Amino acid sequence: MKAFLDDRQRAHSPKNFMANGTRLPNPEVPARVEFLKTGAEAAGCVFEPPTDAGLGPIAAIHTPEYLTFLRNIHKRWMHIENASDEVIPNIHPANRSDSYPMSAVGQAGYHQADTACPIAAHTYDAAYWSAQSAIAAADAVRAGTQAAYALSRPPGHHAFADLAGGFCFLNNAAIAAERLLSREMRPAILDVDVHHGNGTQGIFYGRGDVLTVSIHADPARFYPFFWGHVHERGAGAGLGANLNLPLPRGTDDDTFLKTLDKALERITDFGSDVIVVALGLDAHIDDPFKGLAITTPGFTRIATAIAATGLPLVLVQEGGYVCDALGSNLTAFLSGI
Repeated sequence: MKAFLDDRQRAHSPKNFMANGTRLPNPEVPARVEFLKTGAEAAGCVFEPPTDAGLGPIAAIHTPEYLTFLRNIHKRWMHIENASDEVIPNIHPANRSDSYPMSAVGQAGYHQADTACPIAAHTYDAAYWSAQSAIAAADAVRAGTQAAYALSRPPGHHAFADLAGGFCFLNNAAIAAERLLSREMRPAILDVDVHHGNGTQGIFYGRGDVLTVSIHADPARFYPFFWGHVHERGAGAGLGANLNLPLPRGTDDDTFLKTLDKALERITDFGSDVIVVALGLDAHIDDPFKGLAITTPGFTRIATAIAATGLPLVLVQEGGYVCDALGSNLTAFLSGI
């Protein structure tokens, strides 16, 4: 299987994030790359660096205002007296329609949804090449490859068009889907991360040309809390083109597979001719976030069911955090494909 990774993706090395009012070590560390790369190679992947497709495919999803912010905010932040090493917001607007401030502090609050997306000196470059890896995988599938894997790190599915969040800065799966759409394909995004893909949903919520489906731990008491509920079905032209399938905490393999059947049925009914899989491995029973209870063999079963659709697959890495099983979980999934 073709696979894509640029070494510049390792340069983003966040130190902290806030959870339950406590400052904790950030789990989205560069070491994830080694675990995932080893796991992918064990499944037969051969990695190559992505070509630079430029900013156009990224700007097709993200606003220029936001991209300007991401590229420049850390340098601006460093001019603030006693500033932290990482850009972390301490104030947020009540609505997206509120005024757009000139200050770095105010813009950080506007463009960063939470305290789990700190921006450091190399964050923008790493996110840029993470997106380019997803673009390269989409291009490979458009050129005739049945399945391609993008080791996209940092991940992307919590990033909205103008808003970072949850370790994510550029929405790699959305960028890949838009790339396929521009090549006259009809993509569906299937998100199997333990957390709801709220940024992906937000990007396509008013559109009917890309189907978004997410299977995740019930957000009533789990991040991202405000999105991912059953009643969120899309709006306007997108009504009926968004499907959320929340699961109880601790859901096992068999229940997940039954829910996956519903997701794949909706993808079939949408008339999709390609699936972008937002591949979170953090649904594993031993993942630090402890949301669902999927086993390592369960990931093979999930992948086998997805592959049975016969549709080309763009596999874009999302979550899955450092634990002994991380590499094996990716090996299991890719082997199922």
